[in-house]
Amino acid sequence: MWSLAAFLLLVPSIGQAATLEKPILSLHPPWTTIFKGERVTLRCDGYHPLLLELRPISTLWYLGHLLLPSHKKSIEVQTPGIYRCQTRGAPVSDPIHLSVSNDWLILQVPYAVVFEGEPLVMRCRGWYDKVVYKLHYYQDDQPVRYFHSSANYTVPQARASDSGRYQCSGTMRIPVESAPMFSAKVAVTVQEARHATAVRLLQVQSPSAPLRLGHGVHGPRARGRGAGNLLVRGSYRHPKRPETQPLAAAPWAGFSPGLGVHHRPGPKGRGLGAG
Repeated sequence: MWSLAAFLLLVPSIGQAATLEKPILSLHPPWTTIFKGERVTLRCDGYHPLLLELRPISTLWYLGHLLLPSHKKSIEVQTPGIYRCQTRGAPVSDPIHLSVSNDWLILQVPYAVVFEGEPLVMRCRGWYDKVVYKLHYYQDDQPVRYFHSSANYTVPQARASDSGRYQCSGTMRIPVESAPMFSAKVAVTVQEARHATAVRLLQVQSPSAPLRLGHGVHGPRARGRGAGNLLVRGSYRHPKRPETQPLAAAPWAGFSPGLGVHHRPGPKGRGLGAG
């Protein structure tokens, strides 16, 4: 039955392009390590067919090589492992590795890639949110920040040199103050800034509308037509049109940038190019 479902998922609808962008798998809250017994939500954003279609199964979920029974867009999980999702006609998503801990102290880092110039946020968390005192954060075994009690460690503009293996330590009152306890070490990688301009969000009013980026309009018959907003990660958000969609969730927009599309300066301002 599951093999049949997987086969139906991979068969595109009539008129649908045979190749779609891989879906975007996200984690909520965004931490890759949780305590045993806690649950997190995984969300798969990509092409999802209308309910009226004959093949209602639109999403597959994988834990390692195991096919999970749910076909919803979002699922709650508490089992450690490597999760992926797949929407019909599209490749499998990038993985998210969820870890589950029985320790008194865990260091939580975001699942999403951090680029140079973006904030890097991590938090040292006591068992089921017990307050952590005399809190130290370490990078490659060297202390980088001290707090009297529980607080996130934030690097406002991360650099490649902020990559490394992080750890935290502190005490907890259970009920009297304990000896210093240490979290497990977690690897953090900051990507080069040249990758940070990958297009993340797209808003298009109509399939034939040109694409607008900043003050430049790009597309066929650009003048005299309305255009949507092309948003680049970490940049502009239209104050009157806050609703946006993940790029992979809008194949109907008539614009399929692929994995290599990026924003790059043009001779007269800003343009959209493919790498």
